[in-house]
Amino acid sequence: MDTPTLLAHLQTHDTPLTLPRGGTLRWDDADLHRAAHAAGPEHYALLALAPGTLPWQRARVLLQTLAASQAGLDDATRDTLARLARVLTLALPPAHVITVLLALRRLRANHKHTTRTVLRFVLEHPDADALIAARRPALLDCFEHALGKTAARGCARRIDDGDTGSDYLRRRLLRFLAVPAAAPARVQALYAAAAPAPAHTATGAGAAAGAGAARPLPDEPALTLDTARRQPSTVTATNRGDIAATLVHLYRGGPAEDLYAALGRYVDDAARAFPRFAGTVALVLDASASMRGYGEREWAVLSQAAALRMLLSRVCDRLEVVEVGGDERAPRGATDLATGVLDALAAGPDLVAVVSDGYENRFPGDLARVTATLPRAGVTTPVVFCHALFTAADDLTLRRPDPSLPQRGFWHQDDFTALLPWMFAHCPAGRPWLRTALHARLDALDRQAADLTTALAA
Repeated sequence: MDTPTLLAHLQTHDTPLTLPRGGTLRWDDADLHRAAHAAGPEHYALLALAPGTLPWQRARVLLQTLAASQAGLDDATRDTLARLARVLTLALPPAHVITVLLALRRLRANHKHTTRTVLRFVLEHPDADALIAARRPALLDCFEHALGKTAARGCARRIDDGDTGSDYLRRRLLRFLAVPAAAPARVQALYAAAAPAPAHTATGAGAAAGAGAARPLPDEPALTLDTARRQPSTVTATNRGDIAATLVHLYRGGPAEDLYAALGRYVDDAARAFPRFAGTVALVLDASASMRGYGEREWAVLSQAAALRMLLSRVCDRLEVVEVGGDERAPRGATDLATGVLDALAAGPDLVAVVSDGYENRFPGDLARVTATLPRAGVTTPVVFCHALFTAADDLTLRRPDPSLPQRGFWHQDDFTALLPWMFAHCPAGRPWLRTALHARLDALDRQAADLTTALAA
């Protein structure tokens, strides 16, 4: 499974995992996930952290990672997978995680790394008390599956007798935990008499995962992976991120010295979020009249495209820019994207990225004809299409000059967080970049997870 195809699937396929009572796990893309894991467990698992990956797809990655054996993996890879599992159990809605843990029980998957992850979720999640109160039977099943029923009940009996640190308890339970002191009270809660079930019947994925809830299940993750961006009630040319807003003011004739100084700071700040791309990107930048726009939208789309260009100039070792239809300050004439792609390929890049609003008004259909002939001419350089939009709701019906090209839209500076990984994933030089970027994200999230654990210990 190639990375762009897998990434697109993770960001678009939103079918939940379900566990019908007494039935088999319903996992409609299990073969795809197994194949991707077999091709590279670490690379596959890290893609769960890619911005825009859907929660149910992250749950699938967690399930596949915990269900698979780690025999033959080196210590560094095992450490990465362990940290990623901890992050995902905190960053997914608890109902998703409980579905995964019960699926592991149904699949009879019980490796040591599985046991550790299950026990830490059940006994050390920041909302563990509320989760046990809401889903005690389901979490008890998970607990007994992780340790084995005999060992789990043996630990519970010893805890009831006042044992908090015997050799038996350490070997069977406490060695898997980061905060052993929190375990005894929660083990007792797991084995407490069940609270009466509510009169109503629970529905949804959480209900399918196990027994009825005695109390409402907390639905918010303890850790935030993707921050939701609130779209303003009215999108303007200047509320699309600091870089584009500053460019709009410059294009409109604002005080150049102050604006250029601010622009440099904003671009530097944005670039610090990304690792260095050790390759060449050829950017075909549409600077035609339609990109400039008019009225309240004047400069909005072109400024966002220029913002992307400036960011890539900081991130890429080499950026080659081919402007078509004019230049950033003097848009004019029609858009000849096909010639721009051919000129870009002449630079010998690792990736060609076409940035345009999608109006190919000089030779309509020419881009599609040219890109269709490239493989027959022996050209293997990937070409992607980055749609410059005014808002996420833009109608693109007449703005797809080559539907066969991989395409992704962007309208706000925040979209660059997902756009760059998507772009670079299409070329071999992007694989190490993506690994570095996702490892950096894992490190940051793992520190947050450790802080949550430290707070629990306190």
